[in-house]
Amino acid sequence: MSTKNDYYDLLGVTKSSSTQEIKNAYRKKALEWHPDRHQGTDKEEAERKFKEINEAYQILSDPSKKSAYDNYGHDAFSPGGMGNRGGGNPFAGGFGGQGSPFSYTWSSGGGGSPFGNTDFGDPFDIFESFFGGGSPFRQARQIPRYSVRLEFMEAVNGVEKEFNIEGSRRKIKIPAGVDEGTKINFGDFTLSVNVAPHEFFERDGDDIYINVTIPYSMAVFGGTIKVPTIDDEIKLKVRVGTGAGTMIRLKSKGVTNPHHKQRGDQYVKLNILVPEKLTRTQKRMIDDLKEEGL
Repeated sequence: MSTKNDYYDLLGVTKSSSTQEIKNAYRKKALEWHPDRHQGTDKEEAERKFKEINEAYQILSDPSKKSAYDNYGHDAFSPGGMGNRGGGNPFAGGFGGQGSPFSYTWSSGGGGSPFGNTDFGDPFDIFESFFGGGSPFRQARQIPRYSVRLEFMEAVNGVEKEFNIEGSRRKIKIPAGVDEGTKINFGDFTLSVNVAPHEFFERDGDDIYINVTIPYSMAVFGGTIKVPTIDDEIKLKVRVGTGAGTMIRLKSKGVTNPHHKQRGDQYVKLNILVPEKLTRTQKRMIDDLKEEGL
């Protein structure tokens, strides 16, 4: 009788979960239990859990292995097990062998990296963008690492930069949509990206946020304002009776994701201007509104 934890329970999915749902669940769990996020007495438990999560994903992401597991459970992959006769143990190579979700040979087709990231040859580079340090599991040859600071719009639109790579001048094309902390593996070197903040745009993933202040009269009566986006300036209609803090979504006006090429959204938060000083006429008008309960 196997004492291993159920693979579906480990990832928090069910037998009917789709391939994409399993992939998303794996990524979330792997980030949660990555040993770099757990120090001291918790690290040993995190390493054990992290290994179990990777085992679970390797089986459930492969249709044939998933079918064997559904039929025979963990016994399918034990020596001489019902689902393993004549086929060899799929874990025989250890983590880093062929088929492991952390091998260094991802392709853009088929059962590629669970992170959907063809810019990274090593999925641990993604973990480093979260945790800032090297992975304790890395066994691959270390390659030179460089960093570059981009202006906000350079990161959004992509840019070509010239670098001195081990004594040679090289032009490197940085794809549109990279963000703070992104690491790009160019094969013979890795580039870390830092992004300068923008004057008024704020970014969260692929989405852009901006605050716009409108006068009280426009909030009451409605109107039209001009709003900047990362592409251009657009006209935006303000509805009658707009309240402070109203958020307007501009679909597909955000950043292009460098991996799946879809665009995020832009969110416009409307703030209402409250004047610090009023003329006598304005004060009388406000008093009249106050008497009317407004």
